[in-house]
Amino acid sequence: MKIRKIIIDEVIVPAKSGTINSPELDRPLHKLPIAGSPGWSKQFDEISKVILQVELDNGVIALGECYRGHDWPTLDAIAKSLIGQSLKAINRQSLPIGLYREYDGFECAIWDGYAKSHDLPLVDLLGGAVRERVLVSAWTGHRTISEMGDLAVRFAEQGFNCWKLKCDLEDDVVAWCATIAEAAPGMGVILDPNERWETVAKTKQRIDGLREIGNVLCLEDPIPRYMLNDYRDLRSYSSIPIFLHVSLPYILHGQRVHDAISALQNQAVDGFNFNGGLAKFQQLDHIAHAANLPSWHGSEVDLGILEAMYIHQSMAAQSCTYPSDIFGRMVRSHDLLKQPLKIEPPYAYLPDGAGLGVELDPDAISHYRIRQEIYS
Repeated sequence: MKIRKIIIDEVIVPAKSGTINSPELDRPLHKLPIAGSPGWSKQFDEISKVILQVELDNGVIALGECYRGHDWPTLDAIAKSLIGQSLKAINRQSLPIGLYREYDGFECAIWDGYAKSHDLPLVDLLGGAVRERVLVSAWTGHRTISEMGDLAVRFAEQGFNCWKLKCDLEDDVVAWCATIAEAAPGMGVILDPNERWETVAKTKQRIDGLREIGNVLCLEDPIPRYMLNDYRDLRSYSSIPIFLHVSLPYILHGQRVHDAISALQNQAVDGFNFNGGLAKFQQLDHIAHAANLPSWHGSEVDLGILEAMYIHQSMAAQSCTYPSDIFGRMVRSHDLLKQPLKIEPPYAYLPDGAGLGVELDPDAISHYRIRQEIYS
């Protein structure tokens, strides 16, 4: 189980036409600063990702995928440090590498390799599945009101019963939700302002209209995350649940596991959107489950390897009962998998086989590749 080779492919996989925002709404959705540009200045599908193939001396090829916005010197240093190491000696709870955004991609590959070497599905390393399938939602970015009805009908016909929407203060979310309620009765809505509703007063103005419509499942991060007293105020203001996104890959923003504990101590939330690697996501799930609060698995609209990991994680997570963000294939032009994940809205299903249970499509990798590095 020694690592003898690591292949890193950098790819750019664009979104399908029309799947992000309305054509007249040019609103980038990448939240973090990147390449000298501030946050919210780049569209996420313009930013490259890397795919990891980790070859072990027992013949196993383990797979990983990093979040967008990687750093090549960091990738280079991590890959070189792992060559020759045995998966038997690596503590999977705390890898011998620094805490970077690249961490979870290598963690995914190491867990995949360990599970494959023992002919186990990855979910078994997490304690085993607690459900037969994972609830998932539809997704888009910012939309004009004129598009809402047709999109709601299309998603409902596909089988979705929940639609997650990005929004900010410029979006008329009350009109959105009213249109959705009329076009697709029974379609739940998750609104995600990404902290951009700014204040309690502005948020309450929107809640006043939304609660009359009655189709909002929750508000995620309506105001800045540090304002936990104001989150508690919003919880008491209406019956619309208030959720906090704890995204451990947002290392630059300082997000950590203890954010979930602080939210509970302040009685600030009704549930969570958790995003993170295998070991830390399970820790977050245990916190939510112990508090008897629901969660879902977040994402960065990723490709097939990370989404396969999310399914394994969600299958093993007791708290993960809200629709998870596993919708990359409906947005991206390819998931880079030979066999796509089984997603039959509103559910995603565990892939068959050991480890992640997925295979890379070499032709797709070759098509979208912009750089490759090999370490041995």
